[in-house]
Amino acid sequence: MTLAFAKFDPPPSPTLVPAGVSIRRATGEEIFAQGEAVDTVYQLLAGAVRTYRLLGDGRRHVCDFHVPGDVLGLEPGGEYACSAEGMTDVIMLAIPVATLRRLSAHDPLLGQRLLSIASHGLQRSQNHATMLARLGAVERVAAFLIDFAQRFDADDEFDLPMTRQDIADYLGLTIHTVSRTLSHLQDQGLIDARASRRVRLRRQDELLGLCA
Repeated sequence: MTLAFAKFDPPPSPTLVPAGVSIRRATGEEIFAQGEAVDTVYQLLAGAVRTYRLLGDGRRHVCDFHVPGDVLGLEPGGEYACSAEGMTDVIMLAIPVATLRRLSAHDPLLGQRLLSIASHGLQRSQNHATMLARLGAVERVAAFLIDFAQRFDADDEFDLPMTRQDIADYLGLTIHTVSRTLSHLQDQGLIDARASRRVRLRRQDELLGLCA
């Protein structure tokens, strides 16, 4: 278990509800925008999505990376807190909020599942904030790689769907620091990251030890 990404599993993620429309978005296409009124909740069925916020000074903060099964747009307020766009071509189930409210009013299990999903998102946000406050660059990058492999159910070798700039904006680092840190972990024999997005985790136990 890592400080940055303590294990907190939501329930299994089959289709959230039988209602909804399957939609597709291309790589880089916006799904919803920060500040827009929440009218639809999305469940990711295939592909990978990033959520992000634009800060007052124009900088971008990546809030999270999302995997198949994740639910996006489940907000406590009336506006989307982040923007969302595909890092790859994606397929999603689009569920109107009004439909979700109507179904959950008559289905206690669905209401419990929505609460669990919201709790899981809050736990990840808290863990991420702790990681940014407590860990240095090497530990942040190591924790990110371990978390990615676990959440995407990847083997020791995988392709990252996000750019290094995405990783930097997620970890509160510069792209130069991310590249330098990946090279450092490679020099230590912990990973192999010679290709632009291809990564192999060579000694996961030692990577985990960096984040403890």
